Formats: sequence, structure tokens, C-alpha cells
Amino acid sequence: MSTYVYGIAAASHPSLPGGMGGVGEPACPLRILTRGELAAIVSDAPEGLRPKRRDLLAHQSVLNEAAAGGSVLPMRFGSVAADDDAVTDVLEQRVEHYLERLDTLAGKVEYNVKASHDQEAVLHRVMSENQDIRTLAEANRKVGGGSYEDRLRLGEMVAAAVQGRESEDAAQVQGALEPVAEAVSVGPESTGWLANVSFLVDRDTSAAFLNAVEEVRKAHPHLDVRVNGPLPPYSFVEPGPAEPAVATDAE
Repeated sequence: MSTYVYGIAAASHPSLPGGMGGVGEPACPLRILTRGELAAIVSDAPEGLRPKRRDLLAHQSVLNEAAAGGSVLPMRFGSVAADDDAVTDVLEQRVEHYLERLDTLAGKVEYNVKASHDQEAVLHRVMSENQDIRTLAEANRKVGGGSYEDRLRLGEMVAAAVQGRESEDAAQVQGALEPVAEAVSVGPESTGWLANVSFLVDRDTSAAFLNAVEEVRKAHPHLDVRVNGPLPPYSFVEPGPAEPAVATDAE
């Protein structure tokens, strides 16, 4: 049977949650696989596993329980290996990398920040910042909306200006929050969001990070800024673009 992997910890971790239930219905019992200095929290992988609420919460609960006793590298939901031997082989092959990550991520949490435009507010801002757009809009208004070509040109100018603001605003959001984070991982582009960025934050300075987010909201009222966290540092198990990889033989 395939092996479901929840997370990786040091073999010396004082309280790995063996015995509690994990994903699946009924819940698959957890077990701990060790190889040298590392341990993996695993269970059997149930067939037909889907990201249902119950299983997502079970995955999260296992990681929360483990993290309460020490540093854990969280695997994303749905991480499955062929069998137990495949898991322990990876622990052996990547021991230096995982030990470095465990040390780096100890006491850290992840906050994911997404930002989008408030459409009415950003259109108002674009109009106020661009004289050419204002001039053409006023000219069209005076002649009952303008010709088809003029309306099309105005629409293209507004769309280009909004797109330009998206790039600028994404950079400003990330730039404002980077100083209060340990590391940054830029997520994949997703429809509706101009920024999708994860920040690695020391658990003890979480309040300062959240205060910085509030300052971003105040400084950019045309943005809808949303925060998800604190989360296990999923985005930092592998070093991200803003965090150069440590050179090891395991890489």
C-alpha cells in the first residue's frame, strides 16, 4: 500500500504524534519511520483521497500536534510515496537538506498574502493619475459618449493603466512586508489576484508582521489585501526564489 507523508522531523523530536488518526475514513493510524537523524510522520494512503474538509483538517491536526513539540517540515496535503522504503530512502538521500531546513524553520510560521484591486477605487485612481485618460473621457462625454473608435481607445488606455498599476502595487505590497519577514516565496499567478506571496515569519514577531499588513491596507485603500495564517511553513520546505539554497551534497 502507498504511504501518505505528513511531515519530516528530527529523529530526536520529543513528541512525534504516533498513534493518532490521520487522513481517511476511518482515520488511518499514524506511524513514525526513522532513518538516521530524521523521522517521517506517515500513515497508509487511503484510496481515492480527495481534498475534503475532514481530511484537510486531519492533515493539519497532525502537523499542529507535531509542531507543538518541535520543528517539523510540513508536507502539502496529498503527498504520497510508493511505500515506506521509498520514504526512508529519501530521508537518507536528503538528510543534509532536511536538517538544514529544520534548523532554519524552527519557530517560524507562514503567512500567505493575496492582494487584488477594488475595481471602483482603482479606476478612480487611474483616472486621477492619467491626464490623457481624463482628457479623452471628457471629450467622449461631451459628444454623447464618443465614436466607437474613441470608446475603444479609451477602454484600451484604461486597461493598460490598470495593468500597469497591478505590477506596481504587487511590488509595493511585497516590498512593504519583506522587511518584517525572514524569507519570501512568490506563489503561482492566480486569477483575480495581483499578488500571491508567502512570508516566513518568526512566531514571536507575528504581531509586527500583521501590523505591517494593516499599514499596507491603510496606504493602499484601492487594494483588497487578505492574509491567511499562521500556517506551517509549507512554501519554505524547499528554498524559494528569495532564499538561496544551501549548497549540500543532498541537493
